[in-house]
Amino acid sequence: MPRGIAIPQLRQHLFAAAETVVLRGGPTGLTGRAVTVEAGVAAGLLYRHFADFDAFLAAYAVDRSFTLAAAPALTERVGTGEVAANLAGALTALPRPALTALARLLAMRPDLVPRIEDVLGAGGSGFDAIERAAAEYLAAERLQGRLPERADPAALALAAVGVLHRLVLAGRDLDRLRGVVDALVTAAAREGA
Repeated sequence: MPRGIAIPQLRQHLFAAAETVVLRGGPTGLTGRAVTVEAGVAAGLLYRHFADFDAFLAAYAVDRSFTLAAAPALTERVGTGEVAANLAGALTALPRPALTALARLLAMRPDLVPRIEDVLGAGGSGFDAIERAAAEYLAAERLQGRLPERADPAALALAAVGVLHRLVLAGRDLDRLRGVVDALVTAAAREGA
């Protein structure tokens, strides 16, 4: 990219480049140089906006964790439709590139989690935030009587998001999650009957 040309939303441009690098070659190929080459910008530009590469990775992880935490939009589904379909639908609708890249990055760099939580609070990183949103949704459905009182929303959310995490890391089709969530919710309903 020629010098002196403003890049709108430079941070997001660099974050998208980092995501592409991770999705293409995994997090081991993620370097400042790989990001700037993918973004088509001068090598030093990243370091003009971030103290170092770790600060860039932390900012990327915070941004994507925030995006993923906001994405499930489960609260407006409480009391409507089928519980399992609502949960599975929200989980499978998460932005797959961000979900996959963040899962791979945090698997390799778990030291980024405390940095994310410094900004977003405890449990605010990636899959933890998704799990919390799922547990809150299931707890609200239990209050509505749509899940039995004995159902454990936190355990159900952990199981569903654990399967999501496994499918994402393995590069598998997320539609398989629907059957798992349905089985979990059905089992919870049976236990409570």
